[in-house]
Amino acid sequence: MPKERIVVVEDEEDILELVAYNLGKEGYQVKRAATGEDALETVRSEKPDLVLLDLMLPGLDGLEVCKIMKADEEMRHIPVVMLTAKGEESDIVTGLELGADDYVTKPFSPKVLVARVRAVLRRKAKEAPAPRETIKVRDLVIHPGRREVLHKGKKLSLTFTEFNILSCLASRPGWVFTRNQIVDAVHGIDYPVTDRSVDVQIVGLRKKLGKAGKDVETVRGVGYRFKE
Repeated sequence: MPKERIVVVEDEEDILELVAYNLGKEGYQVKRAATGEDALETVRSEKPDLVLLDLMLPGLDGLEVCKIMKADEEMRHIPVVMLTAKGEESDIVTGLELGADDYVTKPFSPKVLVARVRAVLRRKAKEAPAPRETIKVRDLVIHPGRREVLHKGKKLSLTFTEFNILSCLASRPGWVFTRNQIVDAVHGIDYPVTDRSVDVQIVGLRKKLGKAGKDVETVRGVGYRFKE
């Protein structure tokens, strides 16, 4: 049985109870917070293994909480899964750009929610050592060992998933990767993700790459490639 600690941040009592019950049933240790301020205080004191974060919160909203966490040396490594009624692409992209590891939209299936949480925790625990070879493509320099990306000498701030997608594509310029191949390379074959999730991650990655984003090309009906 898992014993990871999870902080659930949700201001709707019914949803909080539902999430806490289902996670607890799976063996996770659950701490609760109803506001953004409470969330940050709880995360700092508990140092959990994952934060399940609603975006619509009173006071400090979830996006701001995520932003503060990812800017803090002691909290930035903690995975964040967004739980939100906001299903618009722009909201999801914003959360992922801030450093969230995954998202689940309301209404949700408790089984799917638990599966996504389990997948993120497993991904973090089993993250394989990155290859040491530096990847250089035009103005981009990717240091897998340091998990660092430079564009014209300027360091880019990419999420775990964005970095892995970029490394996957840039490792073989001109090679077309299907969405399933990207998922397998980034998360492993058992990661519960949809084609749409890959598309959303690509949107966020392109924005962060700026002018270099045009090198991440869409191959209609197939997937993506890094321009040769």
